[in-house]
Amino acid sequence: MLSKRIIPCLDVRAGKLTKGIKFKANIDIGDPVEAARQYYEQGADEIVFYDITASSDSRDIMIDIVRQVAEAIMIPFSVGGGIRTVEDMRRVILAGAEKISVNSEAVKNPPLIREGAKAFGSQCIVLGMDVKKVDVSPAIPSGYEMVIHGGRVFTGIDALAWAKEAESLGAGEICLNSIDADGTQEGYEIDLTSLISSNVSIPVIASGGAGKPEHLRDVLTRGRADAALIASMVHYDMYTIKDIKTYLNSQGIKMRMFW
Repeated sequence: MLSKRIIPCLDVRAGKLTKGIKFKANIDIGDPVEAARQYYEQGADEIVFYDITASSDSRDIMIDIVRQVAEAIMIPFSVGGGIRTVEDMRRVILAGAEKISVNSEAVKNPPLIREGAKAFGSQCIVLGMDVKKVDVSPAIPSGYEMVIHGGRVFTGIDALAWAKEAESLGAGEICLNSIDADGTQEGYEIDLTSLISSNVSIPVIASGGAGKPEHLRDVLTRGRADAALIASMVHYDMYTIKDIKTYLNSQGIKMRMFW
């Protein structure tokens, strides 16, 4: 049995760690470099860093902060936001990231996934998916629609169809974020996670909605996720990574225990 992963998410805006609810009302809550170091020391399996306004502002990612985070930790590090070209990917990798997350630009330019996988290997390319539940229609048969530019632009693209296409293009992993659940601390969108996990063969990271360890248990079992992204739970000192892993391990979910 492969170990499940716990991955703190650092949403960064103007150089500050930030947190919102359903992609709105973000407030600044700290220093992303210090947060990354703290979660690494607590036993996180990976760290995800999103420059959440790079795409919507049509600017490059904050590469200096990426470099500082990479220097502070010794675990895999995924970076997303404002990545439009293979050269952007190269800059992020040279700054210390092991993985590149592509989201808005990949939806607008799907060959970017293939180009990135060819240049750096599929294991480096993470497809970020921001998804909203909508009415079932001929265009959106799954009832879940892709939304880009930080939740601002609906695309008319079915989330399940896009996940399958991105896998065929060479994406090595999917980070699946439910806009409806994001920041609510009421639990992950289990149906969405199970739908995507059951229809692709690459790992799926569940994102959006974690508020207590039981939520991670549910998405890692019933949702069939390979990993769980967390933010509010640890940003607001409700739980440590050790607390979460100890609980999940007690539930028979295999964890990497670093202590």
